[in-house]
Amino acid sequence: MGNLTRDPEVRYTSSGTAIAKLGIAVNRYWRNQEGQQQEETTFVDVDAFGKQAETIGQYLKKGRPIMVEGRLKLDQWDDKQTGQKRSKMGVTLENFQFLDSRSEGGDGGGSGGTQSSGGSPSGTQGGGGFAEDDDVPF
Repeated sequence: MGNLTRDPEVRYTSSGTAIAKLGIAVNRYWRNQEGQQQEETTFVDVDAFGKQAETIGQYLKKGRPIMVEGRLKLDQWDDKQTGQKRSKMGVTLENFQFLDSRSEGGDGGGSGGTQSSGGSPSGTQGGGGFAEDDDVPF
């Protein structure tokens, strides 16, 4: 559960499957041993597919709260400049829920609604990756 750090970015694969990329800031509050309140913010990148991606792109904007359920995915690559191995943990969305009813610039439809998992697009391979012939320029 967190707030969107930017407007969702929706793109489409060559086969027409919608993909939304969104960022969420998740805040954690606690008290330290001296009783002082502490705060920690974790930034999480989330990928949504299909109808869920279209719904998120249509109704959510930066700052809006959302509850996300999904599976963790680890992206790994070699940095072209340094040659070092790099990695980033993210979430592949399976379910989500709107958390407020604020309507900005539209009918605000779907507030409080839950979207069920439709699974990943049919062109994906295990772990949330894309089939080699799909070209998604992100």
